[in-house]
Amino acid sequence: MRCKTLCQEYNRLPIEDLDIRRQMLKRILGKTGNNIQIEPDFWCDYGYQIEVGENFYANHDLVILDTGGVRFGNNIFIAPFCGFHTSGHPIDFERRNQGLEYAYPICVGDNVWFGAGVQVMPGVTIGSNVVIGAGSIVVKDIPSDSVAFGNPCKTIRKITDDDRQSNWSR
Repeated sequence: MRCKTLCQEYNRLPIEDLDIRRQMLKRILGKTGNNIQIEPDFWCDYGYQIEVGENFYANHDLVILDTGGVRFGNNIFIAPFCGFHTSGHPIDFERRNQGLEYAYPICVGDNVWFGAGVQVMPGVTIGSNVVIGAGSIVVKDIPSDSVAFGNPCKTIRKITDDDRQSNWSR
């Protein structure tokens, strides 16, 4: 309840008061860099099981179910409506109806961009220098230096020198 109450308070803060919002995030999260920004609404289970590095930005409607722990590296960009879910429930109804659940950690390297609506499932490790395309459901590990997308999310290709030289024109 402590964490839910802090998230509720955070989501009600004035949007222009970045310093107070940053201070509140440092109360909610287990470990943070100095440059962290999460747009409201933001929800998590415990908070203290979440670690974020330097230059962490998340757009609106981020959900982190952190029972198993979630660790983000440096230079992370998260688009709106993303979720990181460390918990799950048994497939068989007998154990599920007993209220049993499991939790596996999520680990994200440095320099990762998550497109809108990405959902990361329990136990996934995402390497560094990765782009996860919008709408992806990440159920398996993604290697470093990759572009990945889909449902289920799959590595499509490596990031190349051509990507670094792109002028972003259509």
